Amino acid sequence: MQLSVIILNYNVRYFLEQCVLSVQEALSVIDGEIIVVDNNSDDDSCQMIKNRFPEVKLIQNKENYGFPKGNNIGVQQAKGKYICILNPDTVVAEDTFSKILVFAERQTNPGIIGCKLIDGTGNFLPESKRGVPTPWVAFTKIFGLYKIFPNLKLFNQYYAQHLRDNQTGKVDILVGAFMVMQRELYLETGGFDEDCFMYADDIDLSYSVLQKQKSNYYFHETSVIHYKGESTIKDEKYMRRFQEAMEFFYQKHFRKSIFFSVFIKIGILFFSFIKMFQGKPKANLLPESYIFLSLNKILSEQLSLSLKNKVSFLDLKREKMVNSCLVSKGKRVEIILDNHYVSFKKCIEILETLRDKRITFKILPKNANFIIGSDSKNERGKMVKID
Repeated sequence: MQLSVIILNYNVRYFLEQCVLSVQEALSVIDGEIIVVDNNSDDDSCQMIKNRFPEVKLIQNKENYGFPKGNNIGVQQAKGKYICILNPDTVVAEDTFSKILVFAERQTNPGIIGCKLIDGTGNFLPESKRGVPTPWVAFTKIFGLYKIFPNLKLFNQYYAQHLRDNQTGKVDILVGAFMVMQRELYLETGGFDEDCFMYADDIDLSYSVLQKQKSNYYFHETSVIHYKGESTIKDEKYMRRFQEAMEFFYQKHFRKSIFFSVFIKIGILFFSFIKMFQGKPKANLLPESYIFLSLNKILSEQLSLSLKNKVSFLDLKREKMVNSCLVSKGKRVEIILDNHYVSFKKCIEILETLRDKRITFKILPKNANFIIGSDSKNERGKMVKID
């Protein structure tokens, strides 16, 4: 078997349904399997998998074991030469896996391969490629120096800015939302460290692979939607968790850094101070109009009832007019993409092509009764049922 896709789920039933559907399409030309590991969800995620995807291998944990252990359980059951660790709040293109496996087979000493991640509005997620977070590199990230001095190597190592977004190449650290590697290598490294704190598990695994003298790669030729994106608000709570993660990483692989400990405490105080003067985050404005891209005009009327707003139908045959239509109106627009007629790859291309602060997107997954998407990288996303 070529590939085993491990999806660890916890209470994201609708994102999981769309994710599995997209993976199923992507495995249609590959000898592969889908393994869903559920960390004791209390929604109907497991029942949905049993009903809609009976061929998927479902592992139901009796408690929430967390990210590292949950994925390790899935990998133990995998049969593929390669595995893909995949978040349930993602959407892959129909050719994502075939492209990456071809690339992997061409490398002489491959470690982990990641890809281009975008958020639900089509914007690139910088965590797609990162450097080893040494104390100095972590410091430049926390205080945003990589944004202030993007062209200086001294400050731009956290997000591996030596590579452009659309440039394939070697990187040190890849994100746990999407990782492809040989199963044998995963087992050799011990997989995800089950003692890891939040934010450190993917860093630790990536670094452990480098220690095996393997090369990790960022592969830009396929894009995957990751709805959650950088969802954590950068406040004092985030800073403390980040501190715990980095201290765990340093203690395991390096000596503990007094430099980092001092500056992270300064950072916590700084963010706590800033937080005192911040108001509530601005609510996302509702779309002023909706456009349904499909071949099913009748369904646009159902959407109008569910959204309590007029939904304009745009025939898929006139797809090239979408961009000019939106720009000319200059309003807040939500585009609903009918996956029954628009492939996941095309959905991703449309998000990347039309990314604009005035435009949001939802996908109507094939044979589903809901639309789903995200209006911002700072939120998990939204789902609306179709009556």
